[in-house]
Amino acid sequence: MTIQHTPTLDLAHLREQVTGDVLTPDDDGYDDARRLAYGGLDPRPAVIVRVRDADDVRAALAFARETGLEVAVRSGGHSSVGYGTSAGGLVVDVRGLTGLEVDPVRRVAWAGAGVTTGEYTAAVAPHGLATGFGDMGTVGLSGITLSGGVGLLARKHGLTIDSLLAAEVVTADGRVLTVDAEHHPDLFWGLRGGGGNLGVVTRLQLRLHDVRSFLGGLLVLPATAPVVAGVVDLALRAPRELTVIASVMPCPPMPFLPPEAHGRPVVLATVAWAGDPDEGRRVVDGLRALGTPVADLVAPQPYAALFPQMPAPPDPAPSALGRTLLRDSVDEATAGQVLDWIAASPGPMRVVQVRVLGGAVADVPPDATAYAHRDAPMMLNVASMYTDPGDRAAVHVAVTAMADRLRQGRPGAYVAFLGDEGPDGVRAAYPGGTWDRLAALKRRYDPENVFHLNQNVPPA
Repeated sequence: MTIQHTPTLDLAHLREQVTGDVLTPDDDGYDDARRLAYGGLDPRPAVIVRVRDADDVRAALAFARETGLEVAVRSGGHSSVGYGTSAGGLVVDVRGLTGLEVDPVRRVAWAGAGVTTGEYTAAVAPHGLATGFGDMGTVGLSGITLSGGVGLLARKHGLTIDSLLAAEVVTADGRVLTVDAEHHPDLFWGLRGGGGNLGVVTRLQLRLHDVRSFLGGLLVLPATAPVVAGVVDLALRAPRELTVIASVMPCPPMPFLPPEAHGRPVVLATVAWAGDPDEGRRVVDGLRALGTPVADLVAPQPYAALFPQMPAPPDPAPSALGRTLLRDSVDEATAGQVLDWIAASPGPMRVVQVRVLGGAVADVPPDATAYAHRDAPMMLNVASMYTDPGDRAAVHVAVTAMADRLRQGRPGAYVAFLGDEGPDGVRAAYPGGTWDRLAALKRRYDPENVFHLNQNVPPA
């Protein structure tokens, strides 16, 4: 259905059914509501429903069924291919679901699906507690959780899904279910890593972890092949209290970085040590010894300091292309390939990011959740941003070629970082029996594939 059909929709009836806002192209605030985190996409949904509870979601889905409108679910809006919206369709916008209840004694929290990771982390920080998410505070809680959640507490406390205790979800047929290990355990399994394939999550119950003893921050080192390989090797061998996300990239013009370093290749490492600070300092000193730091902000500080308030994105927002893969190691030869690519690749900002895994991530059996790559030592992401649409083809070729060069024969992908790879990419994220089990769940909970604007697993 296209935007020209909007006048025939019975929007008065929809507005009577929901307590949240219903926006069309004629309404104030529509353009702000449809804006995504990345540029290069200019979708114009027929209707945006800013839901305020699960009943609003039910009403929005019922309206979509009655009218034949395609359904998209919007949270943080960070999908690089725009899965949080639909041209001419209906967007269920959950960003208004911002309720947050924290029980510091039991160390659990109920959070609305529209809470961002930064808001959640700041809210629980006064209790000395945290749940591990990614490394960016603007990401929507539901999106990163349903994908798995590979973040700065991963080696100590596992993925975000390993801290997910329960969820409230609205299914395609309008049922509102509270799922956990005992209630609808099959659906609970699928929500933990299955992306947005199985329903609209409106609330999540998450376990909180003690992070009162924490050491972390940014460590920026000059990027040479020995330094890059050394950072990855040390992070792999370190105690599980250490998690490192290392980005090899041209030095960005951040105010705390010296101007003479801007544009030069660096390793921008986000370091997180969740444990005894004295031992943490000894381990981090090993990273520091790999090269003379360009900047060293690693210090005892609250975990929440790693999720600062982010400025509003530029307008127009830059476009991004990325590829994700799993690896066993990064040696100096591989690091040299990365540095050659950083130097020669088109795009104003390009990066090869290494997320070191293991530890608590690998403690969980591979079939316990829909995230199946528990034995992967590390995840690599090759990405580039650009502002001129005319550059997209060259950037696409460069990013894809580099990702292919870095593959070691280990299959797999992380669903949250997939772009436009299509069905093959989704199958890589969900190998073997994981795919079969998700497809069977899809047949049970969404047989008509209403929720297909995602890295889609069709019904079996």
